[in-house]
Amino acid sequence: MSENDEYEVGYRKPPKASRWRKGQSGNRRGRQKGARNLMTELIEELSEAISVKEQGVPRSITKQRAVIKAMTAKAIQGDTRAGNILINLMFRLLHPELIENASTTELAKEDQAILDNYVVRRRTPVNQRPPDDEASST
Repeated sequence: MSENDEYEVGYRKPPKASRWRKGQSGNRRGRQKGARNLMTELIEELSEAISVKEQGVPRSITKQRAVIKAMTAKAIQGDTRAGNILINLMFRLLHPELIENASTTELAKEDQAILDNYVVRRRTPVNQRPPDDEASST
């Protein structure tokens, strides 16, 4: 008996003869020429110039600049969502080291215990959970 006779063909076990060969791509023709990804399309769209009026004077600015101006104007007028987005964007672009450090800081032991308790409670079915101290006292 040869090695091929012992191989069982079935679910997720294709015949050895029909498998991809080393160095062979699943897309033989490759990416079509001129096909662009989302990032390229977004950059090109935001780079297009549009005409806007600032203080009655027509100006030509990029769409990216127009979005930033509109977001800033909304934040100044009191739109908290626009303000939060703008502040997050500023921190990500101007102070990336603060974002990196924030994700690597360790929690206090009390905070970690609270999170661990929460995870355990979420994984336990409701009918098997012990009653809360606060709920039973009220």
